[in-house]
Amino acid sequence: MPVVRGRSIRILYDIDTIAARNRELAAEIAEAGYHDLLVISILKGSFVFAADLIRALHEAGLAPEVEFISLSSYGAGTESSGKVRVVKDIESEVAGRDVLLIDDILESGRTLSFARQLMVERGARRVGVAVLLEKPGKRVVETKADHVGFVCPDLFVVGYGMDAAHAFRELPFVGVVED
Repeated sequence: MPVVRGRSIRILYDIDTIAARNRELAAEIAEAGYHDLLVISILKGSFVFAADLIRALHEAGLAPEVEFISLSSYGAGTESSGKVRVVKDIESEVAGRDVLLIDDILESGRTLSFARQLMVERGARRVGVAVLLEKPGKRVVETKADHVGFVCPDLFVVGYGMDAAHAFRELPFVGVVED
C-alpha cells in the first residue's frame, strides 16, 4: 500500500487498469457516431482523466476540439448548496455541434445534469457524458452517463485528478485514504 504525505492509500484502480479502460472508452465513443465533436472537461477533478481520454480518442481516430468549464455548488463552504453555478465558462460555440462532457465522478448528478442542460439550452445537437467513476447509489438528480469507466463503491476516492482538501490529485491511480 503506497504511503503519500504520511497517509496510506489503498489502490482501487491502478495505472494499467485505468489506461486499458480509457482505450476501451475511446473506442466506444468513436463508435457512438459523434460528429463535429467538442469535448468539454469539467474542472477540476476530471483534468487527468480528460487528458488521457482525449489522447485515447485521438488514437481511436477522433479529432475533437477541447474546452474546459469550471462548475461549483460549494461556494465558501464544504457542503454542497445543491445549486450549481458556472465559475469559468467555455469560449466555443456549441450550437449545432455534438458535445461530450467529461467528468471524474457521477455521484449526486447535480453537476452533470446542470452541464448537460446548459449545453442543450445553448443549442448543442447532441450531448453525451463520459465519466471515470459512477456511484449509482448516491444519485439525487436523475441523470446518467453514456460512457462509464468504472462503477465505484461508495468510498471517498482520491488520485487521478481527484482530491481531498487539495491533496492527492497527482497520484497516477484512484485510491482510498486508509488512515
